[in-house]
Amino acid sequence: MNEHDALAVTAVRAIETADRERTLWSDADRSWASRAAAEVVGDKGDSDAFVARRARLALERLSERYPPLRKAVAVLHWRRWIGVAIILLAFLAGFVIDRIDDPRHINVLAPPLLGVLAWNLVVYALLLATPLLRALRVHDFSRGPLRRVIANVAGGIGRLPRREAKGALGAAITTFVNDWSLRAAPVYNARAARLLHWAAAALALGIIVGLYLRGIALEYRVMWESTFLDVDTVHRILSIALAPAAFVTRLPIPTVDALGAMQSGASAASANAATMLHLLAATVAIVVIVPRLLLGLIAWGVERHRRARVDVALADPYHQRVLRGFRGGPVRVKVIPYSYRVPPDALTGIQTIVRRAFGGSASLVITTPVDYGGEDALTPASLPDDGGPAIALFNLAATPEREAHGAFVERLRTAGTTQPVLIIVDESGFAGRSEIDDARLDERRKVWHGLFAERGIEPVFANLAKPDLPVIEADIESRLSTPS
Repeated sequence: MNEHDALAVTAVRAIETADRERTLWSDADRSWASRAAAEVVGDKGDSDAFVARRARLALERLSERYPPLRKAVAVLHWRRWIGVAIILLAFLAGFVIDRIDDPRHINVLAPPLLGVLAWNLVVYALLLATPLLRALRVHDFSRGPLRRVIANVAGGIGRLPRREAKGALGAAITTFVNDWSLRAAPVYNARAARLLHWAAAALALGIIVGLYLRGIALEYRVMWESTFLDVDTVHRILSIALAPAAFVTRLPIPTVDALGAMQSGASAASANAATMLHLLAATVAIVVIVPRLLLGLIAWGVERHRRARVDVALADPYHQRVLRGFRGGPVRVKVIPYSYRVPPDALTGIQTIVRRAFGGSASLVITTPVDYGGEDALTPASLPDDGGPAIALFNLAATPEREAHGAFVERLRTAGTTQPVLIIVDESGFAGRSEIDDARLDERRKVWHGLFAERGIEPVFANLAKPDLPVIEADIESRLSTPS
């Protein structure tokens, strides 16, 4: 999924998962977003297209209702002018940096030129050593402090609207920013690498352009001075450093005698810097500008690849629930009670739970209760089918038996459908008794849990008369995400 759509999906996911009480975004809102997206995408649309369209539609409406969310999305959306500004500022910094020292002389042993060369050579060495150091778990220099600053700045800015929001909205924005920081980290790492490479090239270019432009109106003189280096040593250093430029430009490297004349104080006028400036400029172009531009192009290619493939985890329970209705139309949930005449208040509760867990467009079919001992003679109407998930409904007050309740569940699971089978144990009748306390309720749950644990099944316990919807929804999502 591309970066723009992934940002919207992450924002809507944060709202829908953090807002368990449906105070920000109701069931009706969620159903509307799914229906509208399905109409736009059509039957032939893929999962990515549906989730992205649904997120954009939902985010448009949510942004109108909640300005802090709109601001958070806006500041996390990457703006191209930021990269352009960084590169231009680097060029301007290079343009004026040589004036920090003597504006009329070029000291061949001092920054900015040789300093820039030395720094870039260190960077190249670290980049080459990164795979080995990463394998040895020593350090990953591909994620140095400058890259981390650029990669994390969006996340830091994105938290600012959090101060304007409280309660569920504030929690949702915090979740959104944190989730996006993780999902977009590969993109921002590549983007930071690109900007740093091109900014380094711009800085070096700015230095060269500044020197040449000022050289039109000023006469630069070349010199050198050092407390520890003599003229022979300086000549050897320059012979190595300027060799590529001398080979390309065919300009001579100053001799030992010429360097002696350039030494500060050795000559009253020193030497004109034109030849040395050409050599230094060519060296910077060969060592800094060209390699950095190429490295930036490589990082740009990686960034483009990652921008088009941001992982939004479509396999997680949240997205699978969102996709259920789109892939197979409105979900039809079949509830099959076992030896349990479901009272009216529990029926209302199971209807609410189904709408909550499977979407407002989900339809509910409650079959005739299966009699105790009737698990071996189930009719097609009492078996799961490919129309949607099935729920085996039990009464917590009953005594679970392996040969009866356990065999019933096993029969449902082997009915030949690919749809999941959930187990819900209704606590409403048992918990409503005056003599039942929390200890006895927990003890009863353990008995039922033990029966299904033998088959690797985790039941959902719910008081259908007074369902705790956020908890039950989370339990159902957890069971659906765990293959049985």
